[in-house]
Amino acid sequence: MKRKILTDYNAPYIKEILYLVQTQSKLTLAHWAIDYAEAVMLKIWQKYYPDDRRPYESIVAAKRWLAGVVKLPYVKTRILECHACARETKDNLIAFTAARAIGQCASTIHSARHCMGLVMYGALSIAYEKLGTDAPWEHIEEAVKEECLKMKEALINIAV
Repeated sequence: MKRKILTDYNAPYIKEILYLVQTQSKLTLAHWAIDYAEAVMLKIWQKYYPDDRRPYESIVAAKRWLAGVVKLPYVKTRILECHACARETKDNLIAFTAARAIGQCASTIHSARHCMGLVMYGALSIAYEKLGTDAPWEHIEEAVKEECLKMKEALINIAV
């Protein structure tokens, strides 16, 4: 059975990120998650659905909230639209996990814990994109670990 989300918070590479996350402010985590989603996850989404701008719009809306330009209800609507993308693409596991990751990253402006969606959905999406969804789980997990190390490094670079 193919996984739609990582669930092992005890995996060392996830625990390291979780520990670091617990030391950061919501704003730091929002910037980290949103920037990573824009730089990495959005490219995966756009590869499969280049004409569907809803995940991009959720990122833009979240960035506009961070800049104080829009209110939270506006962003929530964009985030819900991004999550609709995931539901609509449930048969494309790579796009599904990318959309979920993007939606969770944008949701970090509302609740800091949503940033872990980058790790739990995003690392899996990247591994699937790199290796294919039919690759053995051991190979997927190794690619997840590699991506989590990159995510951790990105957070360390902006950590306060």
